Amino acid sequence: MQSILSWRRAVLAVGVLVVAVGIAFFLSQPIRRQGTAEVPIGQPLHPVQARQGIPQRIQGPNFDLSNATVPKAEIRSGGPPKDGIPALSHPRWLAANEADYMRDKDRVIGVVIEDQSRAYPLKILNYHEIINDKLGQQPLAVTYCPLCDSAVVFDRRTPLGEREFGVSGLLYNSNVLMYDRAAPVESQSLWSQVKVTGVSGPGADKRLTTLPLELTTWADWKARHPASQVLSDQTGHRRDYQQSPYASYFSGPQLMFPARPTSDALPTKTPILGVWVGDVAKAFSKAAFSPQRTRITDTLDGKQFTVQYNPQHDSLRVVDAEAGVEWMYSLWFAWYAFHPDTTIAE
Repeated sequence: MQSILSWRRAVLAVGVLVVAVGIAFFLSQPIRRQGTAEVPIGQPLHPVQARQGIPQRIQGPNFDLSNATVPKAEIRSGGPPKDGIPALSHPRWLAANEADYMRDKDRVIGVVIEDQSRAYPLKILNYHEIINDKLGQQPLAVTYCPLCDSAVVFDRRTPLGEREFGVSGLLYNSNVLMYDRAAPVESQSLWSQVKVTGVSGPGADKRLTTLPLELTTWADWKARHPASQVLSDQTGHRRDYQQSPYASYFSGPQLMFPARPTSDALPTKTPILGVWVGDVAKAFSKAAFSPQRTRITDTLDGKQFTVQYNPQHDSLRVVDAEAGVEWMYSLWFAWYAFHPDTTIAE
């Protein structure tokens, strides 16, 4: 009996030692910080995997929602924590003819300011969602929410002063909620990308100013802007930018997160160019165009603009607009959720 007890004690001691060694090994692994999130090297956060199977409630860091202008119950965790999807704030640039990692069919957000042009590939924004940049004297934030395929460029000079933006890890109507990196942390606000407005904190109900943009292919952009710079894939983060983590998401109509109100006027994930003047909004889908009708000139609230369809690159862009006309790109469900009074171009 004594020998059996001694044998059991020995086995237990070995087991404890193995567990202790395992924990010590894990804790000794190098950690890469992504904003406030910590991820062991070699295990970068995958935006889709992190969103699967998560509870539909707020998790992670607390933001002050005491003055939230949208229903608190509809602000949901997107999966990754605050800064778990790391915004880029010190982007590197390549000349168009140096960007060997780019393919002609790659989609890019294109921006021209003060005769300078830059392209921001969606295959990088899939993993970062926000790029804080400065073009000429213009501070800007290039933003993309893969869940809504929504692209908006903002002036970083907000009603609260110039701000740098990060990804909060929270969603409203399946759309990214950005936060401004104000100090102290308690003074940070949440901002809705498609709503173009602050929804909590000091920025609540304050509007952001948008800047002109277009969403097209790399082949189209570099043909029209041969002197353009393009974002380098050397971001300082280990990501496979040639693989889209959202390919399966775009293969069907299902959403990962709810958005409301809803409308069946167009299929859920129809890409649209949304144009607005004040509170008057209109959606342009590619179905409104044809080989014989590649331009539509329209007026909203007395302001005139022209939308052009490029059948070769299957893209829409605003080619002329009076002051006060603003636009973004989005999927129909997200545009309608934020603009339920929108009309649709025919």
